[in-house]
Amino acid sequence: MMRRDRLFLATTLTAIFTADLYFILLPKLRSMGRGSRQFCLCGPNNLTLPGQEGLATPPLSNWTSESPLVGAITDPTDGGSKLDRLFSHPLYNIQTPVLGPEERLLQAEQLMEYYRRKVEAAAISNITVTEHEVTFDPNASWLKFHLGINRYALYSRDDPTIPQLLKDMEIMTVVSADYTQDEKALKGSCDCTQVVKPSGHHLKLALKMRNFAKAMFKPMRQERDDETPEDFFYFIDFQRHNAEIAAFHLDRILDFRRVPPVAGRLVNITREVLLVTHNEDLRSVFFTSPANNTCFFAKCLYVCKTEYAVCGGPDLLEGSLSAYLPGLSIAPRISIPNPWIRSYTFNGREEWEVNPFYCDTIKQMYPYNSGNRLLNIIDMSIFDFLIGNMDRHHYEIFTKFGDEGFLLHLDNARGFGKHSQDELSILAPLSQCCMIKRSTLLRLQLLAQPGFRLSDVMRESLEGDPLQPILTEPHLLALDRRLQKILKVIQRCVRRLGENEVITKDFVKATARPQTT
Repeated sequence: MMRRDRLFLATTLTAIFTADLYFILLPKLRSMGRGSRQFCLCGPNNLTLPGQEGLATPPLSNWTSESPLVGAITDPTDGGSKLDRLFSHPLYNIQTPVLGPEERLLQAEQLMEYYRRKVEAAAISNITVTEHEVTFDPNASWLKFHLGINRYALYSRDDPTIPQLLKDMEIMTVVSADYTQDEKALKGSCDCTQVVKPSGHHLKLALKMRNFAKAMFKPMRQERDDETPEDFFYFIDFQRHNAEIAAFHLDRILDFRRVPPVAGRLVNITREVLLVTHNEDLRSVFFTSPANNTCFFAKCLYVCKTEYAVCGGPDLLEGSLSAYLPGLSIAPRISIPNPWIRSYTFNGREEWEVNPFYCDTIKQMYPYNSGNRLLNIIDMSIFDFLIGNMDRHHYEIFTKFGDEGFLLHLDNARGFGKHSQDELSILAPLSQCCMIKRSTLLRLQLLAQPGFRLSDVMRESLEGDPLQPILTEPHLLALDRRLQKILKVIQRCVRRLGENEVITKDFVKATARPQTT
């Protein structure tokens, strides 16, 4: 009897162990096996990058901030510049294909001839600017920036023109000021008895410099510590000059390079705007406040009242200067509605907000049914989620590059409004489509590592701007928190659909030696 009981017990334990092995341990082992191959960089079809300091390139097998790095440096926290180490990393030294004439937006001869005609036209019309002589410099940094635009980005990673252009925008002499073209187009179209956008968000000016450079000036409207009020809709939020500056630096750190260069500057709005403008409408909106400060406001665009004005102290006013892109007559661009556009009404909702399978429809539509357009939309949504921008209703592309051209990340002033809130709906293109470029994912994972932490490299990058600090510490820390949420969304997609369905390989040939920016 006892022998039979022992046999029954042994059989029962064997059955339990077998079931445990089959249903629990084996799936975990298989999952670990798949995870260890997820980012194996040793296969012939995968991204291969040179090791650094004699270290082999380890796989990225985890999704958390403790993941091993691609091409890890021995001690990434040994002091020194994290930003320099980031731009020296192999992921930031990936070669683009050789650029032929068709891959460049403009040819030097074409651009020079265009501006020679503009100089001649200015001379014929006898345009004079008080106290300043306008000269054309063929070696100007803004001109080199225009010549560097190609099919893949607005500028190359190691282009010395960009830091020079940022410095130049801080000191270039302003010779003319005017409303921007979109403000001129809106003139007279608003009903001042029904102001629904009381933030004065269209208060921006086009500044022309002595050397024919042109920059968009967005004045300071909000203190660094101010958050967007909870009751504000995204379409009546303030436009923040520091958000434009920070967005440029973040775009460069993510290696998108789709935001034109932006620098902060203290502008004397009396000497550099009021006294140099030839637009009487612009002159008419200047006034002196009771505190004896010079102020101006937008004239019947969306705002008709002086209480929405911006004021200098008494004449100096902080603002962002964004470098203009080449003119539309020489480098045409088109504006395309974002498939994930929001409803610009108080209670409306778009289809993507109620249909979780919305992306399946988008994938069948031109131009999102082939090429990189949808992947670029997803890149843009990641960028917007990090800065907290809910106002991406359109995007622009250069017509020369067709469907395979990159998307311009323009008009980012509604970012960095709320550091305490993460608007996950901005990530709808990523969470609904479950697609991402391999190079984008690897850089996001790299920026989640302690030695390359996103908040740290952003802080260091922004220290070079004359208006620093550009972002408060809570906004910087919010970048790290949001980055982790992006990685978790991607992780869920991979678990549900598999790596091959989610991660798309793009061109990823590394340079022989990492370059230092």
